[in-house]
Amino acid sequence: MTWINLLMSIEYNQDTISETVLRHGPKALELFSIKDDWIVNYLSIVDSEKLPYPLPKLENTINQWLIPTEYLEMDIEGFLVDQCPKENYDRLNQELNLYRKHNMIELLKAVKYLVDTFEKNNIVWGVGRGSSVASYALHLLGLHMIDSVKYKLPIEEFFKEI
Repeated sequence: MTWINLLMSIEYNQDTISETVLRHGPKALELFSIKDDWIVNYLSIVDSEKLPYPLPKLENTINQWLIPTEYLEMDIEGFLVDQCPKENYDRLNQELNLYRKHNMIELLKAVKYLVDTFEKNNIVWGVGRGSSVASYALHLLGLHMIDSVKYKLPIEEFFKEI
């Protein structure tokens, strides 16, 4: 089933419209015979932005993370090594190499801040979801409770090449 057929088969709502525009550009909405005022308004705003479609991937930079300075400056790799049992160093090192390769070390700092904030404020979060449970580093940070080493989850499930 093509994305066109899929879109035409579901009932539209603002989220569906937004996702369609972000993924395929405003021209994709010509498939629908929708004349609601909010959609016409929305399309005129989107069209005025002149964005390329599909949207390009953004590079992660330290300036994009709005977290306290103490987290921006922390040695997250050293922290993870300290949390890791010796027998799992190879797995952690493999993951850290992938996080570096994909320019995602700063993400680990943001996750640490998020988990610390949740704990400090007694906020409950899930035990783990999706491909994130394949990351042992995220487990060590406390984002999820699934030990990917114990369950032999390959890190490639988290770092899928596009």
